[in-house]
Amino acid sequence: MLGQHRVVAISGENLLRRLGSGDEGSVRMVLALRPEAADPGFDTGLTPRVRTLVRLAALVALDASTTCMRWAVELAFCAGANDDEIVGVLLSVGPEVGLPRVISSARRLAQAIGYEIGTD
Repeated sequence: MLGQHRVVAISGENLLRRLGSGDEGSVRMVLALRPEAADPGFDTGLTPRVRTLVRLAALVALDASTTCMRWAVELAFCAGANDDEIVGVLLSVGPEVGLPRVISSARRLAQAIGYEIGTD
């Protein structure tokens, strides 16, 4: 029917197969700020609050700039996360990213939250 869109849920397995084959539509959906906006049938299985905390964890792992972290922190706050949960992200990924990344990310994350910290 013209003007109507059929919503089809995508399973995790199907999405991984499509990504593995380089399917352009699937790649576009994954790289979207909000995957469900790119494909209304796709459910990440994560609440908006958890999704923003996962996004922040990825930015910590990538050693992202303060500006990127500030943006992710604001999104997390808007989704209902609190300061302790945001700091908890750093504690959770610490063993995987290593001490140098934790130290550099801690400073940027503190600035993103709005904490005043010294730089010894």
